[in-house]
Amino acid sequence: MDGQPEIIQTALAYFDQGWELAKGWLLSPAAWSQFGLLIAAFLLALVVSRKLVPALKSLIEPPTGQDSYLARARRFVLIFLPLMLPLLAYFFTGIGEQVTRSIFGSGEVIAFGKRLFLFLAARALVRDIIKDSFLKLLGKYVLIPAMALYAFGFLDDLAAYLNATTVTMGNISFSIMSLVRGIIAGSLLFWLGRWSNDQSANLISKQKEMRPATRQLAIKAAEITIFGFAFLMLMSIMGINLSALAVLGGAIGVGLGFGLQKIASNFISGVILLLEGQATVGDYIELDGGEAGTIVKMMARATILETYDGRWIVVPNEDFITTRVVNYSDSGSANRYEAEFSVSYDTDINKIPAIVEAAVAKNKDILDKPYPPDCELRGFGESGIDFAVEFWVNGIDDGDNKYTSDVLFLIWNALKENNIEIPFPQRVVEIKGGFPNA
Repeated sequence: MDGQPEIIQTALAYFDQGWELAKGWLLSPAAWSQFGLLIAAFLLALVVSRKLVPALKSLIEPPTGQDSYLARARRFVLIFLPLMLPLLAYFFTGIGEQVTRSIFGSGEVIAFGKRLFLFLAARALVRDIIKDSFLKLLGKYVLIPAMALYAFGFLDDLAAYLNATTVTMGNISFSIMSLVRGIIAGSLLFWLGRWSNDQSANLISKQKEMRPATRQLAIKAAEITIFGFAFLMLMSIMGINLSALAVLGGAIGVGLGFGLQKIASNFISGVILLLEGQATVGDYIELDGGEAGTIVKMMARATILETYDGRWIVVPNEDFITTRVVNYSDSGSANRYEAEFSVSYDTDINKIPAIVEAAVAKNKDILDKPYPPDCELRGFGESGIDFAVEFWVNGIDDGDNKYTSDVLFLIWNALKENNIEIPFPQRVVEIKGGFPNA
């Protein structure tokens, strides 16, 4: 063995240690009694769980169709019932450990059994209970290996080794254990932050008595608070002195002052936009630069508009503050449109307004308030007499809505029913001196 590599010598030493331990267990009456208690504890847990799980399920499960917070909590408790068997076995094994230690003065075998039942509980948790893909991945590659090491008694040795191994980067020195702890804690904290943010956003979005802009502001404030708290917690877990963040804050302030002026301006403009509530998600707006569309998302730096042809336009928040913005749908306000048409000079124009207004009013989307349809005489054209009908609707005349097109159809049909001619361009040509001779 002296000529073998160090890793092989270490492995052989662990093998010898395990073999000596196994021989001690196999030849010891105390060990055999502990094995018997382990089997008895597992069988008792199996019997109790088969009786207890159906009873708890019938007691806790809410009636079908209930969706209250209490019903959701009860359904959440039900998903942990697969843990009943290994946890009961752990509990009964703990009672057996006290008995064996009081009789034989040792309990290594039954202590190993307790750790093994905890490993089985962790395995059931990852396999049967956790549904989130990220948590399942974390449990599969972190929790289960850690519980396996704990079951065989290697976890403390590995933790001590990782604590003793340090990494130095310049003036900063930290142990591998703190890095591992930070990665695991950071993953859990930011997953919890994402989940909490989704829940708070869903809860705030249901508050219909709040203005849409206020809801968006509350969602953003909750998001910043949740992830800010998660970051501070992570710094504390990793043992990083939070006073060192003052230097980082100063550096960020200098960066904002020089290189990040636009980002800071857009962020502050976004906050102002949410506070004022003059434009929010769902509004159709048009900017002074010609960009127009429905607001589908308001972010910290920019706002996304969706046009009716399916394109997304990313507009910096600063543009909403420094330029003119036309909002066509703020607070559900109605919009006025007009449809132009002409009639022949042979028409009795006094009848036109009543005919057209009555026809347009038949459209279910045309509003009576703030004003009903209004037909106006606009002028005397070259080929006919020009009219226009003004009408109000709740919506934008684009995309799915074809208000002007529908109104023009109604006008055409109404004029045809009343034998009113819609003129086409006409020209009068006068030839002076007559036609030339052939």
